[in-house]
Amino acid sequence: MSTENEGNAVPSAPSTPPAPPSSAPAEGARATGPAASPEPSRTPPPHPPAQTPEGAPHPPAHAPEVMPHHTPPVPPGSGWPPPPPPPAWGAPQPPAAAGPSRKRSGGLVAAVLVAALVAGGVGGGIGYWAAERNDGANSSTTVAAGEAPASFKREPGTVAAVANKALPSVVTIEAKAGGSGGAEGEGGTGTGFVYDKEGHILTNNHVVASAAEGGTLSATFSNGKKYDAEVVGRAQGYDVAVLKLKNAPSGLTPLALGNSEQVAVGDSTIAIGAPFGLSNTVTTGIISAKNRPVASGDATGSGGNSYMSALQTDASINPGNSGGPLLDARGAVIGINSAIQSAGSGGLGQTQAGSIGLGFAIPINQARSVADQLIKTGKPVYPVIGATVNMAEEGEGARIAPQGEDGSPAVTPNGPAAKAGLKAGDVITKFGDRTIDSGPTLISEIWTHQPGDKVTLTYERGGKQSTVEVTLGQRQGDS
Repeated sequence: MSTENEGNAVPSAPSTPPAPPSSAPAEGARATGPAASPEPSRTPPPHPPAQTPEGAPHPPAHAPEVMPHHTPPVPPGSGWPPPPPPPAWGAPQPPAAAGPSRKRSGGLVAAVLVAALVAGGVGGGIGYWAAERNDGANSSTTVAAGEAPASFKREPGTVAAVANKALPSVVTIEAKAGGSGGAEGEGGTGTGFVYDKEGHILTNNHVVASAAEGGTLSATFSNGKKYDAEVVGRAQGYDVAVLKLKNAPSGLTPLALGNSEQVAVGDSTIAIGAPFGLSNTVTTGIISAKNRPVASGDATGSGGNSYMSALQTDASINPGNSGGPLLDARGAVIGINSAIQSAGSGGLGQTQAGSIGLGFAIPINQARSVADQLIKTGKPVYPVIGATVNMAEEGEGARIAPQGEDGSPAVTPNGPAAKAGLKAGDVITKFGDRTIDSGPTLISEIWTHQPGDKVTLTYERGGKQSTVEVTLGQRQGDS
C-alpha cells in the first residue's frame, strides 16, 4: 500500500468531468515554422487529477512557472478529453501530464529544490542516515584506500632525522673485568660516542671502571662492526672517561658538540643508548631542570662518588644508557647521560632499575674540558677551594668540617679558603650566583669552574654574614 499521500486529505472525484479550458492557443504562442508531426495518442488517466482542497496554501512565489495545458473542447458524452494536439513548431513544449501521485507540482519542485539545498549543507549526516537505512540490504559498499605517496622525506630537525644522523657515531660498550689466571670476570654494558676522527670515544667512568685494570673493552657501532678499545684516561669525580679504538676505522664522524650553557628548560632532548643491552635505542623528552646537584655512587662499589651540576631530563634513561649522548633538537650533544633516580631508591646512581622520568646528564661543556685534559695528560684536574666540608648536612649550606681526613686541618694552610679568611665551622651559603644548601651542592658547583677562576663566596660565622673572593686552586688525579 502506498503511503505517499498519508496525512493529506484527498477530496472525492467530481460526478461529472470538469469543463475543459478554452482551445484557444496560449497567449504568446505562435507558429514560426512547419507544424510538428502528431504525437502518438496517450492513454487517458483512469481517474481525474485530485483538485487542490479549498483553503490549501498556494505554491511558493519562487516556484518555477508551470505553463497551462492546451486542451480542445470535449464532445458531449465522450467522457474525458482526448490528448492535446501537438503545439506548433517553435512553441513552448507543454509539460507532461502529471499522474495521480504528482499533485501540486509547483510546490513539489520547490520542496525538492529546498531539500537539495539542505542536503548540501548536511551531506555527512544524510550519508550516515542512508547507510543506516541500508544496513540490511544485500548490496555492499567498498571504500578505496588512498595511495601512499611515492616517496616519504623526513625533514631536518625531526627526531627520525636527528637519530638517523647520530646513530652511526654512537657505540655500545662492553666491559669485562680481568679475572685471576687470565680468566675474564663479570662485566657490563654501556654507551659512548665518537669524540674525534682519531678514534677517541667519550663515555662515563662507571661504564669502564670494572675493566680499567686488566679487563677488556669493546665498542660496537650501529652497523654491527666491533672494535677492541683501551682506556686513555678516567675521572672518577666527574664520572667521565675517554677510550681509544684499536685499529680505528677511517671516516669516523664525531658528533657535534653543543653549548650546555645555552640550554633552556623545556628544550627538546633525544637520548641514545643501550638500555638493558638493547643497543641503538632512541628516546625523547625535554630539559626538565638545569644545575641540578647530583652525587652518584661508583658502580664498582669502591665508595667513590661523582658530583655534577646536572641537566635533568625526562627522556627515558635506564641502565645501559650511561655514557650515551643527550642531544638537542639540532642533533648536537648537550650532555652525557650518567644517572637516574628510581622510585623507592632513596638516592641517585647509575645502577637503579627503571626510569621514572628523572634522568641526569653531565653538561657537555664540563665533559669536553675533562675529555681534553684526559687525552692530553691521562689524568683529570679538579678545581678546589682548599677546605673539607660536611657532606651529610643539608638545608643550611655547606659547613666546613672541624678537621680534614686523617686528622689533617679542615682548611688547607695557605690554600684558597685560608687566603680568603675562612675557618672551620663557617657555613658557605652562596658560591657565585648559586645558593648552596649542602656539601655535595658546593662541590658540584665548584667543578663547573676551572682552576684559577675567581669566584665570590658568601658564608656565615656566628650569625654574621660575610662575602669574600676566592681564587680556585687545583688538584690533579683522583687520589
